[in-house]
Amino acid sequence: LSFPWQKREISNFDYLMYLNTLAGRSYNDYMQYPVFPWVLADYHSETLNLTNPHTFRDLSKPMGAQTVERKRKFIQRFNEVEKNLSAQCHYCTHYSSAIIVASYLVRMEPFTQTFCSLQGGSFDVADRMFHSVKSTWESASRDNMSDVRELTPEFFYLPEFLTNANHFEFGCMQDGTVLGDVQLPPWADGDPHKFIQLHRQALESDYVSAHLHHWIDLIFGHKQHGSAAVEAVNTYHPYFYGDKMDLNNIKDPLIKSTILGFISNFGQIPKQV
Repeated sequence: LSFPWQKREISNFDYLMYLNTLAGRSYNDYMQYPVFPWVLADYHSETLNLTNPHTFRDLSKPMGAQTVERKRKFIQRFNEVEKNLSAQCHYCTHYSSAIIVASYLVRMEPFTQTFCSLQGGSFDVADRMFHSVKSTWESASRDNMSDVRELTPEFFYLPEFLTNANHFEFGCMQDGTVLGDVQLPPWADGDPHKFIQLHRQALESDYVSAHLHHWIDLIFGHKQHGSAAVEAVNTYHPYFYGDKMDLNNIKDPLIKSTILGFISNFGQIPKQV
């Protein structure tokens, strides 16, 4: 399957879309929307240096293990099995879910309406809305223990989702900033088209091409579950592994509806490729 990709006959973007499709992910299902990786770690420089390895995210580690301290905390959680958890895992939240997809794309319909319906009919508090690429990266890679979000394909081809062209009133953040367009890294010069162009270049760069297989192993491959996943600090709540749970054999309707609700709200691990 990977031979044309290894020979660089198809782009990294196309290969990731191919894998997502094989794994049952689809644009038609927000609960199993195509998942793409964060590829950069530099959202503060004036110019983007795609020849410097430090510019990039560590693709061999899940988002929960991007810093030493964060990784240590999640391993501690796994070992302790907190009293309120029903199963041993590193993460109780997921890297892709309907609300994550809708929050990223909230500035465009039909995602605006989807987001509002998932939120109970209105937008979220402004500070919790997707408003800055840099702050979202910092939250998902370092600061927030309940945030291990990856990205959607749109981050690599669709500048429109970064602008509030429909003039939705998202409210004001605590510092008084009116929430409108998404704040971009300095290297994008405030231009969504430039952001997408450079972000796509990063995805297709030599560094990402040489390391992308590690991320694929985590999301679609052998490090997705089992002992390899434990070793990679890459285990999620059992309910996220929808295809590994035989729902037909669960007789208790309450447990069954709880699991289905959990998957629909919090995400689902892709089918193993």
